[in-house]
Amino acid sequence: MAIEEPAFKTIVKADNFEVRQYVPVLIAETVVEGDMDEASNKGFRKIADYIFGNNRAAQTGTSAKIAMTAPVTVEPQSEKIAMTAPLTVSASTSDLSNAKQWRVHFVMPAKYTLANIPQPNNPDVKLKEIPGKFFAVNNYTGFNTAAKVQNKTDELLAWLQLKSIKTLGSPQLSRYDPPWTLPMFRRNEIMIEIEAVQ
Repeated sequence: MAIEEPAFKTIVKADNFEVRQYVPVLIAETVVEGDMDEASNKGFRKIADYIFGNNRAAQTGTSAKIAMTAPVTVEPQSEKIAMTAPLTVSASTSDLSNAKQWRVHFVMPAKYTLANIPQPNNPDVKLKEIPGKFFAVNNYTGFNTAAKVQNKTDELLAWLQLKSIKTLGSPQLSRYDPPWTLPMFRRNEIMIEIEAVQ
């Protein structure tokens, strides 16, 4: 069964690192507290509840199932979040081990817009349009411990510094596979928004 992923164009590829240009997307997101694992689980459950039917369609007022997409993304947050689109974070951190608040989001299937997507019943789940952006990415496999995620983040930041590419946001952890996937087949990415690169 194919799972839809957001569309992008690869601009640069070097070993495990990439620079990608993403198209605009619609996301469902929630902000949760806890360490990375705890927040990932809480956030996943809230958004999964929304896409599995805890919603109301604008046209009919009934609930609707929304197809699962990949990846599921978690990003550390500061205490202050501007409620605009695109989402603007007032402070960012590259030290994931100390983060206590996280934004968890799924990209919605491309067929939806804010006008036709079912609305969440849970006020903790928000829908947002995100414009096209550039991201630097570090690809890897295996389990995601806090130490491994921090190490992969540090690798990506060092690569960006070496290439003189300016970062614009907090690191994000994107996971593409269900929990029963064998570690060697798990696709993970650290993603950081960057300035436009041609």
